[in-house]
Amino acid sequence: MTQLPLYRHSGFQPEQPWFVLNAARHYSVIASDNPAISHFYSFEVAQNACMTLAIPDGCVDIVFDCDAQYPRARVCGTTLEARGADMHHNHHYFGVRFAPGIIPDFLDVMAEEIPDREFSFLDVVPDARLAFEQIVQARDFARQIALFNAYFTPRLVRKASSVTSMIIQTMRQLHGNIRIDQLEALTGYTCRTIQRQFRQDTGMSPKAFSRILRCQSAINSIHLRQDLSFSDLAFDLGFSDQSHFLREFKKFVSTTPCDYQRRITDDDYFHRLQFH
Repeated sequence: MTQLPLYRHSGFQPEQPWFVLNAARHYSVIASDNPAISHFYSFEVAQNACMTLAIPDGCVDIVFDCDAQYPRARVCGTTLEARGADMHHNHHYFGVRFAPGIIPDFLDVMAEEIPDREFSFLDVVPDARLAFEQIVQARDFARQIALFNAYFTPRLVRKASSVTSMIIQTMRQLHGNIRIDQLEALTGYTCRTIQRQFRQDTGMSPKAFSRILRCQSAINSIHLRQDLSFSDLAFDLGFSDQSHFLREFKKFVSTTPCDYQRRITDDDYFHRLQFH
């Protein structure tokens, strides 16, 4: 049974497609009831997997490596272009992916420091040793989610300004296809104020965030339509031309849209996904 109908109705979901393509057997996903969290995920890296890439998604991830001998956990800010992710063959991973632009309040780190960087979970989450140990030892996906929620739900969302919240909501609705002058008209604030406040709340500039959302929206569109015209997609997402779209996609995803479409078909992408 294909997973595509479930996927289609799940709405915008920030993607890490190379995690799915390099998973042994299945990549399990559970949506969160809390809007601050996009979803939880669980997978093992296949023995024959090539390098697992992380791509820009606008999200903070907390990734638990549940290896019995050397367990660890990392807080990962969104990358700003495709780069290698430090993951090991046959290791079991449990991950929490926050919604785009959301910074967890329990992190002892400034928002501006997070993009394109990784931190040891125990270094930036005070008094988290017991939670860490219980999560990596649990291994059962549902149990890990329950433990994470029990420990961290009360401190889930860092307070953001109303202007940043409005911009994030608008950008998501428009798939990142919006200019700074349009944001000025929407919010009533100057470009300088928008830039300063948005970076303070998310760690990114509005332009960087919109570029990420546009590329993520392109990936979602490729997943939903096999007969997709890339020139039409480039136009719909506001790229200046198809060449601009191709350059941006390759920088963010590390391959062309055409090759990406072939990969997800050849590797049976949707049957790897398990929605719970």
